[in-house]
Amino acid sequence: MTIATGLLQELEQEAVTTRRVLDRVPDGRMSWKPHEKSHSLGQLAMHIAQVPGGVAEFVARPSPVEVPKFPDPPQAQSKAELLRTLDESVAKAKEILTSMDDATSSGTLRLVEDKREIMVLPRAAFLRSIMLNHWYHHRGQLSVYLRLLGEPVPSIYGPSADENPFA
Repeated sequence: MTIATGLLQELEQEAVTTRRVLDRVPDGRMSWKPHEKSHSLGQLAMHIAQVPGGVAEFVARPSPVEVPKFPDPPQAQSKAELLRTLDESVAKAKEILTSMDDATSSGTLRLVEDKREIMVLPRAAFLRSIMLNHWYHHRGQLSVYLRLLGEPVPSIYGPSADENPFA
């Protein structure tokens, strides 16, 4: 099994859970924010939908890579848009990861800002940290948004107060 194969298996499993969480985002509440400093529901959900493909595409670039300027995520307009974006993003990530051999996955990714080195790590470590762990972090935030809005929170890794896959 290659390094990318392991990442792909986790991506596929977690994409199912992420879709379940995004499917609970209520249409008509996309501009809601839990706090003035927070992203809106639609921005956070859109960021989650875009992460896998965007990060995989970023990692596939030749090194060194200029650190991107991170604008606020776009505002989703509907749940259907979120689910479509997630499907496209996961498909893009799968396509990129499928083409990565172990030499590429373990190769060094150098991030620079104005020619100053910011981060140096293996591409697989960047994928693990940002494409996956960062994705889960924001998915957890979204589950809190759902709770605050009174929406049922789906099971993620086990039972939630609203859903028990083991019952």
